[in-house]
Order: sequence, then structure tokens, then C-alpha cells
Amino acid sequence: MKKADLEKYEKLLIVKRKELTDEIDDLRKDSANTIKDATGDLSSYSYHMADLGTDAQEREKQFQLASKSGRLIYHIDEALRRIKDGTFGACQQCHKEISKARLEAVPHARLCIECKEKEEKNKGR
Repeated sequence: MKKADLEKYEKLLIVKRKELTDEIDDLRKDSANTIKDATGDLSSYSYHMADLGTDAQEREKQFQLASKSGRLIYHIDEALRRIKDGTFGACQQCHKEISKARLEAVPHARLCIECKEKEEKNKGR
């Protein structure tokens, strides 16, 4: 792969990583807010039992989003490592070159589309 292409993908990955870390930081800040904080109520009881359930559901949703973002950051870091060690753009399974169209859509891709389809098919079994 050309050096200019590698630099382009590296920039894409770094920008995406920054967006994700900012998103996780926002989720952490939001999860710190509770009903007590929002209402200014000093007691440990909410005004309604449903408020507790809603608050718990929102925290769970924020945790799931942060977890998903964390996994994506891991894959981005691995792609950045592959750029540094010279293996970026090669399928980790069949070792063929990953198409530019695939890398444009998923710059952290580690498999070509054919190997990814086989992997997905085998997961369904």
C-alpha cells in the first residue's frame, strides 16, 4: 500500500478514535447525574418508583454504549498498530489485499470482505 494511502487511513482512524473517546467522556459525565442530582432532592428516595427504573435503564444504556465504543477503540488501536508494523491493508486470514472500498467504509477492517462473510456465516452456526 502506498505511503499516502497509509497516512490517509491513519488520519481517519485517529479522528474516529478521538470522536469515540470524547463520546465515552460525555457518557461518563452523564452517568454521574442521578435523579437526586437532577432534582436537588437530598433524600435517597425518588418522587416515584418509576423514576428509579428509568434512571437504572439509562445508566445501563450508557454502559452498553461506552462498552461498544471501547471495543471499537480497541479495533482502531489494532489498525494503527498494523499501519506502524506494515501489515495494514492485508487480510489477516488469507493475506490478500483488502479492497480500498472496504477500507474506506471500515478503516479498521482486519479481514477482506470474503473472509469476513465466512466468519459471519460460521458465527451463525
